[in-house]
Amino acid sequence: MKTPVVLIIFNRPDFTQQVFEAIKAAKPEKLLVIADGPRNDTEAKRCADTRSIINQVDWNCEVSKFYSEKNIGCRPFLAQGLNWVFEQVERAIVFEADCLPHPTFFRFCEELLEKYADDSKIMHISGNFFQQRNPAFSSTDSYYFSIIPHIWGWATWRRAWKQYDPDLKQWPEIKENKTIAKTLTNPAAYEYWETIWDQYYDRKIESWDGQWTFACLLAGGLSINPTKNLVTNIGFGPEAMHTIDPNSIFANVPLKAMTFPLTHPEIIRADTSADTFTLRQNFGIDAKLRQRILGRIRRTFPKPYGFLRFQIRKLFGK
Repeated sequence: MKTPVVLIIFNRPDFTQQVFEAIKAAKPEKLLVIADGPRNDTEAKRCADTRSIINQVDWNCEVSKFYSEKNIGCRPFLAQGLNWVFEQVERAIVFEADCLPHPTFFRFCEELLEKYADDSKIMHISGNFFQQRNPAFSSTDSYYFSIIPHIWGWATWRRAWKQYDPDLKQWPEIKENKTIAKTLTNPAAYEYWETIWDQYYDRKIESWDGQWTFACLLAGGLSINPTKNLVTNIGFGPEAMHTIDPNSIFANVPLKAMTFPLTHPEIIRADTSADTFTLRQNFGIDAKLRQRILGRIRRTFPKPYGFLRFQIRKLFGK
C-alpha cells in the first residue's frame, strides 16, 4: 500500500497490538507513529510495552517516530504530532490505538484520497458508519457526504490539515459573526457546538478533535462516510479517556467489508437527513426547544445536571 499510515499510541498495549496487526496485514510502505509520554511512574511500563509493539515491523516499511519522554497532554501533543505528519507527507490514513479497521478500509481510503486529492470541498474520509438505527437511511452508493467528520479511523490531505488550529484563535470573531451558522444551519446543532467551542477556547476541554470539526465546518468542507462500517472502536471501558461506557451503542460496532469497485454518489452534497440523525443519536442534539434548553444546561453544568438526572430517575424509576 502506497498511502502512509499514522498510528497514535499511548498506554494500551492490548488494543495497540490488535490495530498493529491490521496495519501489518496492509503492509504500508510508510508508518508514522505518535506517542505521548507517561503521566506517572506507574504508567511508564505500559507506555514502554506499547511502544515495543512497533518493533514488530517486519515488512518493507519506513518507520518514523514522534515520541515524547514526558507527558505533554492530549490536546497539544496530538496537534504537534499530526502537524509533524503532514509536514512529511501529502496524505495519510490515521488510527488511534483503539480503532480497529476492516482490511478493505485501506483500499477505500487510498482510492478516495486519490479521487478527491484536488477537491478542496472534501476535507475528511471516515471509516465509521452510524446509520444502522436510522430507518430513513438507504443508499446504493459506497459512501455519502456529511458535514460531520468522524475520527475513529480517518484520512485526510495536507491541504485540509493546514486549516487546523488547536487553540481556536479565530473563534471569538467567528462566534460574533456567526460564520459557521451558514454551514451548520440546524440552530440546535449550532448552539451545541457554540457551547463546545467556548469550552475548547477557554481550555476547559483538553482534546484535539473538536478543533478539527471547527476547521471543516468553517471551510464549508465535507466528510466522506462509508455506507458500511469499516472501523470499530474496541477501546470502550473504564481505562479510556473519553469512551468509558462499555455498553455504549458505539462500542465494538461490527465491521463490514467494502465492495469494489466503489460506487460514487452522483452529487457532492451533504446528506442532511443522515446528518440530522447523527446529530441526534451521536451528540444528543434535538431541534425541539425543550431539548435545546436541556442540552445547553447539560453542556454548561455537566456535573449538577448528571446528579439531578440521576435523582429524578431514582425517584420516578426512569
